Amino acid sequence: MYIAKAMLTKLEIQNYILIDHLAIDLSTQLSVITGETGAGKSIIMGALGLILGDRADSNVCRDAAKKCFIEGTFQLNNKAQYASFFEANELELTDELIIRREISTQGKSRAFINDTPINLNELKQLTSQLVDLHQQFDTLTLGDTDFQRTVVDALANLQKEVTEYQSIFHQWKEDEKKLNALIAQKEAFDKTESYNKYLLEELATLNLKENELEEIENELKFLENAVQIKSQIDQSVQQLENSDNPIVQQIKQISNTLESIVKWQPSFEELLLRIKAAQIELADISTELSIWQDKIDFDENKIIIIQERLSQGYSLQKKHKVKSTQELLEIQANLEKELEAVLNLEDSIAQLTNQVASHFEKVKTLAKSLTEKRNKQVEPFTKNVNQLLHQVGMPNAKIKVTIEQVSFSVFGQDKIDILFDANNTNRFEPIRKVASGGELSRLMLCIKSLVAKSVDLPTMIFDEIDTGISGEPAKQVGLLLQNLGINRQVLCITHQPQIAAKGHTHLYVYKEVKGAATQTHLRALNKEERIQHIARMIGGDPPTKSALDNAKELMVN
Repeated sequence: MYIAKAMLTKLEIQNYILIDHLAIDLSTQLSVITGETGAGKSIIMGALGLILGDRADSNVCRDAAKKCFIEGTFQLNNKAQYASFFEANELELTDELIIRREISTQGKSRAFINDTPINLNELKQLTSQLVDLHQQFDTLTLGDTDFQRTVVDALANLQKEVTEYQSIFHQWKEDEKKLNALIAQKEAFDKTESYNKYLLEELATLNLKENELEEIENELKFLENAVQIKSQIDQSVQQLENSDNPIVQQIKQISNTLESIVKWQPSFEELLLRIKAAQIELADISTELSIWQDKIDFDENKIIIIQERLSQGYSLQKKHKVKSTQELLEIQANLEKELEAVLNLEDSIAQLTNQVASHFEKVKTLAKSLTEKRNKQVEPFTKNVNQLLHQVGMPNAKIKVTIEQVSFSVFGQDKIDILFDANNTNRFEPIRKVASGGELSRLMLCIKSLVAKSVDLPTMIFDEIDTGISGEPAKQVGLLLQNLGINRQVLCITHQPQIAAKGHTHLYVYKEVKGAATQTHLRALNKEERIQHIARMIGGDPPTKSALDNAKELMVN
């Protein structure tokens, strides 16, 4: 058996306009609500609207000294469907959902979900999934092309196909977005590519090594002072080894002197070792200086070569506004990466271009399939709705469904419009332009009665859908509502006995005057009370025998 995804199980109203306190348990099927004109049916609908997110009037408190309180309890049979909303709003998801609105004596309104405060936009977002409230002049949904497409898709059982199409469509659009970004990036690179290649070629031709400019700058200073440096080295070697009294020889003599002392004083052994070490070190220094004597030579050609290389290096440093070899090498590496990235970019663009083309082919194929299946549904849908319109008292009314090919969107390539002709003129126009409130209500009922077989609709509430009909059409409207109520929760406010008799539960709204105060009440009628009340709806009060018989017949049928 079908189980509705959510149901309004209880409604409680306190201190609201003419209602002091009212609490009612609701049927899971069709509940009809009747009552005399002015008894307060619209008041109950207004209170229900508050827990669905309608804005509150500051003058709704019956007793100005107390706050107004409206609470609806919903049973969630498919919690997973609401998980994303509860997670996004950091709310606890439970099997039973309690929505409450409070209006203070100052007119301030607060909304709660399971005792957690929530704003009206969030409340509407949730309750739109819980309750489908259709009032007589509510034309927005029926005239909306998205709703009309949803109807056709539901009847054609295209939910899986639409989901598959949307997955590919989003991939196509995402890859197309990436491709456009890469193309823009490539165009930006192209504008500077020639200049970057020239800069890289300059740096690559110079072929600098790490710290090279700093090192050859020091080498140049050394070479430019080679004559003076060699003279100073010659002088140092002379003093160490080749003078009349060389330093190395003097140290050796001191070492010999200390050796004779060690014989009498062993403590001088350490000093002797240090003197000998100094002698060896100075001899090594003299040898290395002699080697430098042979290496150092004033080489004018080498100086010119180094000066030229330094000039090239300094020129590039100035050009790139840096001060070291390392910074030039980093610039060279970055230029190489950028130019390499351009090559990779071309590969990525080619790959994405193929990917986008592949996705687009799939999008076209899936969109074509959706269009074909939607077109197949048009004739039976039109036939069924027109037949139902005839049954509910609109024999001259017809609908016509058009499917126009448009640009690809998230739902395919189809713009679906349901057009309406109320008087068999064969001039079909958009629904919202030509249908009256009563016609719209019955048309919406016909469509929803068909869609309900394919889609998990929320609790459905119809407010005075029977305006302008009676007799057999009213009976047919009642049958449609009754059939809807077999598998889902439906509430209907009605003035017609033919509709009232089809309810699984009958709720009666009435006024009661106590002293100077008038109060609205609501209660469920038992079988006998229903017969009496429906008879009064047929023939007045007190009901005649024929009215009672008629009421019983309506109840049985």
